[in-house]
Amino acid sequence: MGSQRGVNLAHDELERLADWLLDDSCGVEPPVQAALVAGGKSNLTYRITDFAGRSFALRRPPLGSLLPTAHDVIREYRIMAGLQHGSKVPVPGLVSACRDESVLGAPFILMDFVEGLVVRGRKVGATLSERARACAADNLVDALVELHFVEPEAVGLDNLAPPDGYLRRQLDRWMSQFERSTRRSLPMVSEVHEWLAERLPPQTETRIVHGDYRLDNAIIDASGSLLAIVDWEIASLGDPLADIGLLFTYWAGAGEEAVGATVLPGFPTRRELVARYAERSGRDVTGLHWYIVFSYWKLACVAEGVHARYASGGGGGDQATLESLSTAAETMARRAYQAASAATALSS
Repeated sequence: MGSQRGVNLAHDELERLADWLLDDSCGVEPPVQAALVAGGKSNLTYRITDFAGRSFALRRPPLGSLLPTAHDVIREYRIMAGLQHGSKVPVPGLVSACRDESVLGAPFILMDFVEGLVVRGRKVGATLSERARACAADNLVDALVELHFVEPEAVGLDNLAPPDGYLRRQLDRWMSQFERSTRRSLPMVSEVHEWLAERLPPQTETRIVHGDYRLDNAIIDASGSLLAIVDWEIASLGDPLADIGLLFTYWAGAGEEAVGATVLPGFPTRRELVARYAERSGRDVTGLHWYIVFSYWKLACVAEGVHARYASGGGGGDQATLESLSTAAETMARRAYQAASAATALSS
């Protein structure tokens, strides 16, 4: 799978997948059909339908050249397995994992397909009542609190990453990946990186951190009940405030053009979102501004990497998004710079 194709796996890949499913004895009945559900900006997710009409989700790395350590689906499977068996955090039911790259050209994992809504934009958000929107937001925050209550060793994930130095590793990782990806000058990324490094907060606790926690990485039903949290590929051990800081930056806020669903009536404000997290978790969020700056900066680095992958023909999704991706890094870098300037003024 080294080049851009259509939405379906090739015939020979489906045959190899069917053979592997038979050998694995995981309960999926070949022959199978596959259709791409989501892909390009993260790992690729396919809906697999077997002979009995049951649906599963197959997840594999995106097409094209990948940055080192990125898109490790086997690691993602391990994280979900730990949470599934040792916590109340909702994750999809797991079926099997394949490390043999000869099957589909890369490792992949197989999960139950969770039937529900993924609220990626206003169109889907508008199908929910205001009460359902409020419920979805509350459940999203409460699930994050539940995740941050989990002791990593209690779910077998204490060796997922070093227990200390999470924020420093994050700064180094994303700056390195930005430098590997970019082919243009974005000076604000480097300037904000310096600001963050100079003000690095101490890590006072170590918890499982999702790393990309937002509304559209959750599957909900029409009432707003939370069915599953997905996209665990960059989860790690670290500072839990990094997750609430990132959720803040994805939420609709004053002074920013909001294109997502959370601008709709019924969804709480950013302030209300953070207040619920603080109340339910018992954590001090007075230093959240650093994590908000970091989150905007991280999104700028991620956007540049995604743009580079799309530009090389490896997105696996709609190439019409290439132009919008080219400006996303600039927008996030500018917001990071503005947030850093505001935080500096606030502390002076």
